[in-house]
Amino acid sequence: MSEKRLWKGCDAVAEAAIRAGCRFFAGYPITPQSQILEYMSWRMQEVGGVFIQSESELAAINMVMGASIAGFRAMTASSSPGISLMQEGISYMAGMELPAVIVNVNRGGPGLGGIQPNQGDYFQATRGGGHGDYRTLVLAPSTVQEAVRCVFDAFALADKYRNPVVILMDGIIAQMMESVEIKDEWYVPPPEKPWALRGCEGRDPQIIKSLYLGPGELTQHDWKLYRKYQLMKEELCWETYEVQEDMDLLIVAFGTAARVAKTAIKWANSSGIRVGMFRPITLFPYPEEALRKTASLAKKVLVLEMNTGQMLEDVERILGKKPDFMGKPSDVFYPEEILAKIEESI
Repeated sequence: MSEKRLWKGCDAVAEAAIRAGCRFFAGYPITPQSQILEYMSWRMQEVGGVFIQSESELAAINMVMGASIAGFRAMTASSSPGISLMQEGISYMAGMELPAVIVNVNRGGPGLGGIQPNQGDYFQATRGGGHGDYRTLVLAPSTVQEAVRCVFDAFALADKYRNPVVILMDGIIAQMMESVEIKDEWYVPPPEKPWALRGCEGRDPQIIKSLYLGPGELTQHDWKLYRKYQLMKEELCWETYEVQEDMDLLIVAFGTAARVAKTAIKWANSSGIRVGMFRPITLFPYPEEALRKTASLAKKVLVLEMNTGQMLEDVERILGKKPDFMGKPSDVFYPEEILAKIEESI
């Protein structure tokens, strides 16, 4: 069974979370993600779940931590500075190997910034963002439809790897309305969670912790987490690409920047300039081998980001050379300016 209707991005993400089995949500209002909070405030009651508008983002992530420890599918959502406040809690959850979904609707920064759409949280999401050797799995949709599917995938992946999963989107995707289909077949039931703390139930007490004080304990734990992140790299690298033989230029972009670039690529190709597109969906783990293979088909590479150049550093590291770059922090590209940059780059 599936349902198709016109959805705003925030509402669609919230409904997808409900359909994916989320039964606990805690969050705090911040533009431009507040509508996720608002939607959850009434929808969660209808399905017998728990909704809490917390007193702060710090409280929200710790409430999500507690719900996850109890075995519930739990989620929070915020926007850039709010996610910054959650970083300690996210680090604790990674250290405790707790699954959760965290939606970050990027806004301008650094600092308080503004409510304009932005992609400046790439470093924060893909490098862990908080303290210690940890990573969050990061998904970056470019449409409302893809955001919905990413929510289903995020809950399944969080449970599979016992790790927080970040959905990185921006205000454009969060606020636009598109025709969206939600399919029941995307639902992956939560696995058994024998580690969850639901009371002893006739067994020995369990402890979930991130504090390891015994000789060598923390070293062993950190390497255990590292092996899990390496397994993610082996099993989970998602991307899309559109290529042609002997390309003049390959554009590398994610999210809204990639979405806008499609029109410029169409115009360029119609004028005889051979341009392709590589769009990572998982920002961590990054689809490195796929990028190398795709980039080898082009004479030059151009990275587009709605920031001053963050994914750019990963692309340069992966390809071993500095690509061309076009950035537009806290603003949205126009196809015309991307086309002009294409013509300048070849």
